[in-house]
Amino acid sequence: MTEPARDSLTTLLHAWRDGSGAAFASLVDQVYDQLRAIAGRRLGQFGGDATLSPTELVHEVLMKAMPAPMAYNDRAHFFATMSLAIRSILVDHARARAADKRGGGRVFVTLTDGEAGAGEESMASDLLALDEALAGLEKLDERCGRVMHLTYFGGLEREQVASVLGVSVPTVTRDLRFARAWVAKAMAGDS
Repeated sequence: MTEPARDSLTTLLHAWRDGSGAAFASLVDQVYDQLRAIAGRRLGQFGGDATLSPTELVHEVLMKAMPAPMAYNDRAHFFATMSLAIRSILVDHARARAADKRGGGRVFVTLTDGEAGAGEESMASDLLALDEALAGLEKLDERCGRVMHLTYFGGLEREQVASVLGVSVPTVTRDLRFARAWVAKAMAGDS
């Protein structure tokens, strides 16, 4: 992909927001592989044995985003927002699986490689526990929660996170260090 094509993403985002269906189609062509890679990484973090595929996850995100485009500032803002939507879909899917498998009861599991063959049930438990920990972090320090999300769910580099949040890279590094420690403690049940 050439650099001018990459630069046109912001133009496409604005045209889509203004109602251009053709801009949305071009946008999807341009970002599809990157969104699929983000979805694949998120699924892979939880064992990869899921009934959702990266393709299905991206299609669901795009279907939800299509009718209500928002004012994206730039490429990083778009990918950060899409990663939040991916997280939301994964959490909703995990909650549905937990409700089906366990009658909706809460299960607390730490994020580890775990046993081979633990499967989607373990993935759902891990994702719900992580989502609960991130929600607690966001209540304590919203920016730290966003830094953690953009780094791990969004796959953004520290420079991109700093740009999206309007802070310095050293601030992102500090927030990330605190967020990792806080989430690890919360996942261990010490929060």
